[in-house]
Amino acid sequence: MSEGPEPLGAGTTAALAALSEDSAEELYESAPCGYLSTLMDGTIVRINGTLLEWLGLERETVVGRMRFADLLTVGGRLYHETHFAPLLHMRGEVSGVALEMRTTAGGRLPVLVSSVVRQGAEGRPSLVRATVFDATDRRSYEEELLRRRREADQARAEAERERLRAEADRARLTEVLTILRKSFLPDTLPDVPGMETAAYYHTASPDQLGGDFYDLLPLGDTRWVFFLGDVSGKGPEAATLTSQSRYALRAAALHSPEPADALATLNTVLLDRYADNGDPRYCTAVFGVLEPDGDTGRARVRLASGGHPPALVMRADGRADFLPTPGGMLVGVLPDAHFATTGTTLAPGDTLVLYTDGLTEARTGPGSDSLYGEDALLSFAADHAPSTPRGMVDALTELLRGFGDGLGDDTALLAFGVPASRPATDTPPGRR
Repeated sequence: MSEGPEPLGAGTTAALAALSEDSAEELYESAPCGYLSTLMDGTIVRINGTLLEWLGLERETVVGRMRFADLLTVGGRLYHETHFAPLLHMRGEVSGVALEMRTTAGGRLPVLVSSVVRQGAEGRPSLVRATVFDATDRRSYEEELLRRRREADQARAEAERERLRAEADRARLTEVLTILRKSFLPDTLPDVPGMETAAYYHTASPDQLGGDFYDLLPLGDTRWVFFLGDVSGKGPEAATLTSQSRYALRAAALHSPEPADALATLNTVLLDRYADNGDPRYCTAVFGVLEPDGDTGRARVRLASGGHPPALVMRADGRADFLPTPGGMLVGVLPDAHFATTGTTLAPGDTLVLYTDGLTEARTGPGSDSLYGEDALLSFAADHAPSTPRGMVDALTELLRGFGDGLGDDTALLAFGVPASRPATDTPPGRR
């Protein structure tokens, strides 16, 4: 059997004895909370010392002279009259209602009030007893929470404003970059009699300006000049270099249509502009001359490459191969750079494709740690040969989109070829 609880110690027994000697009146007066009793009209008939001390009042100025509402602030009195008192009369009790009381020093004391209606001998309401708790610490805590919430709301609002500003800035930047890119490219490719042409520019990042460019323009007779290139770097410096390179090649074509001469001219321009400023700039480029022959239905192509990926030739019989370009040094690096011209003939159904290295240097594989490479491109071309210029550019466009984040650089595509079946036309040779 259990032996029962341990007997109380001597100190605990003495404390209980001292507590039992406290009178009920002393416990009421010195309670850690406020007590008061009122008649049904709110007249205070009893109030303890704790509440008097909190408010800085004297008992004789309160009991029988003041109503409960007189202890409240203007806001507290309004709430008492419109909510607290009606609810108390209807329910007979209210609990934990937040009010504010006035102090003689002119301050405000936040309190929590609980009241209960006592019934008289005849069962009618005769007295209201209220307990008042000092809610200063709670009010401070609530105000701190409210302040922190406002700060958090302000921070969220500011973050949202910053996000909207960033989106607006990004949209403006994208618009500016789009305009700049268009300035490096022809709006549309001109019609080349007896030929089909197609081009595409793939932007790797809308927020970053690359340096790829291409063009196709007539020489004034039956010949056409084309070029495609990629400058070093990105951003405003690359944009400046792209513009200079493009217009230098257009000007070179008017003086000498020989591909190697055009690249040599561009090499001189870049060296004169950048070699001595401590910030050398260079580019890769392929420049060529296209000569359609309306009588044979063929087209002669002569081109030179300056450090550029080799052109891709797709034949009507399904073969695909790169067009070797001897020399091919980077443009703008060495004053004695060597460029040589090579050539081929496009028969009906043949297509020539030029591209920048964003295509072959795209990252592939599970970890995006492998380059797509020229071998994969040649295999891709063989799978699609024969193809029209438009068909091949569309196929390469889908390939570029499939690289996703693995495509880290812009890519330009330019293709032209001889239609497999020549359409009947009375258009004379030359530009339409």
